[in-house]
Amino acid sequence: MMHWEQLLSLKRQGDKGKRLRKEQDDTRLGFEVDYDRIIFSSAFRSLQDKTQVIPLSKTDFVHTRLTHSLEVSVVGRSIGRLVGKKIIEKYPHLKEIHGYQPNDFGAIVAAASLAHDIGNPPFGHSGEKAIGEYFKIGNGKQFKDQLSPKEWQDLIDFEGNANGLSVLTGSRPGVSGGLRLTYATLGAFMKYPKESLPKKPTQNISDKKYGFFQSDKLFFQEVAEELGMIKKTGYDIAFQRHPLAFLVEAADDICYTIIDFEDGINLGLVSEDFALEYLINLVKDSIDSSKFHQLTTKEDRISYLRALAIGSLINDAVKVFIENEEAILKGEFHSALTDKSKYKVQMDDIIKLSVKNIYQSREVVEKEVVGYQIIQTLLDKFITAFNNKFNGEASNYDNLLLKMLPEKFHEEKDDLYKRLLHICHYVSLLTDGNALELFETINGRKKL
Repeated sequence: MMHWEQLLSLKRQGDKGKRLRKEQDDTRLGFEVDYDRIIFSSAFRSLQDKTQVIPLSKTDFVHTRLTHSLEVSVVGRSIGRLVGKKIIEKYPHLKEIHGYQPNDFGAIVAAASLAHDIGNPPFGHSGEKAIGEYFKIGNGKQFKDQLSPKEWQDLIDFEGNANGLSVLTGSRPGVSGGLRLTYATLGAFMKYPKESLPKKPTQNISDKKYGFFQSDKLFFQEVAEELGMIKKTGYDIAFQRHPLAFLVEAADDICYTIIDFEDGINLGLVSEDFALEYLINLVKDSIDSSKFHQLTTKEDRISYLRALAIGSLINDAVKVFIENEEAILKGEFHSALTDKSKYKVQMDDIIKLSVKNIYQSREVVEKEVVGYQIIQTLLDKFITAFNNKFNGEASNYDNLLLKMLPEKFHEEKDDLYKRLLHICHYVSLLTDGNALELFETINGRKKL
């Protein structure tokens, strides 16, 4: 069974001893420092030009990964504080002996939520698939026999969550020490605390994807063991989730369900009549009909219903978590909180409409096709140049290409897996706009 005293660890990468909550300066708590470090990082800033729904959109009211992440962190903070209040009421020693407050839970979930997309490549989830398929069916398949099965799986199933852990912990090339976040925040960030193999068809939500690359496994294990996370059987390295990871996931689920839907409405991809019907079904228990009918614009009506919907879903997520808290601590709860929500049917209806009208819209599909070509071209050019240099076969063109890499990516790698991952990291951290500009430069299309 997991214990909150361990799960709320303030330890940071490189610390020799324990950090105690009761010794913290209440004006700048360790968990709040995590939030600050993430928001000031260059990797977080790059999210302002990364796709949420509409790739490379010039429309100012459409969400980017940055605005989405900020909103998820706000929702996450609310869920965390409400859960924290209930947990401290149930376990008063957490406050009386250890000094924890409800806001600590909120700060951890807010920081992990802020970082939840920090490892995602350009062009949305199709960017992950583009990297994976470069190795699985593209020019990268030539490397399969030179890698271990787990290393190969890391590449063909390239995962933004695992990449995010590398960004945060500094395991990625060229960064020493990363952001040095608390282990509690890292634990809450790790929604899929397992390696890429073995892949097992289970109903456990934490088995859906993987959470770390082979290059990061030692530090991942250190964090999981320090937090007292429960080891899974049947795997080399896999653990049951940190309980607060369920809250981070819920915050993300709530935001993309409601706010992506709102983007679709604003873009005209979902009609207002449909939107009002779907959202009213979600908030019919809390809507003030007289107030709603006084609203004169579509934007005001949608904003009012969106706020009510998010509030309802926050309270429901807290209720589901508290009802299942003991099972979660025992590693026996295996669903997303929203899957147990009383609003699940209404959320599913919204998601189905979003998939049909937004995610599969021509504008989104066209931009994802372009993104696919951009990412696979960049991988191919830079991997070829990087490997040629290592083998002493670099052409003048290869050397010119490598000069375009930022200084922190000039580090030489003796290991093929690390070289391949090195370039994947580089491409994944590009913004949509930077990736497009680099693609045009390499293909001789950039105006000089």
